[in-house]
Amino acid sequence: MKFCFNQAQRLTLVLALILGLSGCDSTPRKRQAVAQQELHKLDTVARGAGRTLSRLGRQTVRFDSANRARRAAPLSLKKQAQTDALLLGPFATRLDSLTPATIADAYGYLLRAVRPRHRAWQARDWDYAQATYQRLNAALARVRLDLPARQELRVRAWQAEFTALRAQRTAQDLRAATK
Repeated sequence: MKFCFNQAQRLTLVLALILGLSGCDSTPRKRQAVAQQELHKLDTVARGAGRTLSRLGRQTVRFDSANRARRAAPLSLKKQAQTDALLLGPFATRLDSLTPATIADAYGYLLRAVRPRHRAWQARDWDYAQATYQRLNAALARVRLDLPARQELRVRAWQAEFTALRAQRTAQDLRAATK
């Protein structure tokens, strides 16, 4: 594509270019000073972010070590039996004898018991609930191959809900620990 300019248009273009360049009122020294100021601001922000990240890292390590110490302490058998009875009701004493026809009902009972209580639970309460949930999962593993697909889908949905409620509490605890 070729541009054809007449003499007047070329002169106007050159004058506009010269005026545009002369309109820059900064010198290289001024631009360098502005660049130095902006770099200093960025450096300050980066240092602050680094300190924040370091603080969050220390707090997270403390949170993790406290969780490990709590989980290392054995669960009370009496308290676990109470939690099983609370969360599984009539299924608590029959975990070993659950069948494909009754396993979904046990998960339903568990979730109906967890939903109204989960907000008030502390981390140790969740440890007991998690132990109950794991025993129920072990019962599922024994009957899973005989479980109808529709029942398995319901069970998987309840498992996902339990895991989400547990993760929500963990996230809240972590957020509180890293304030």
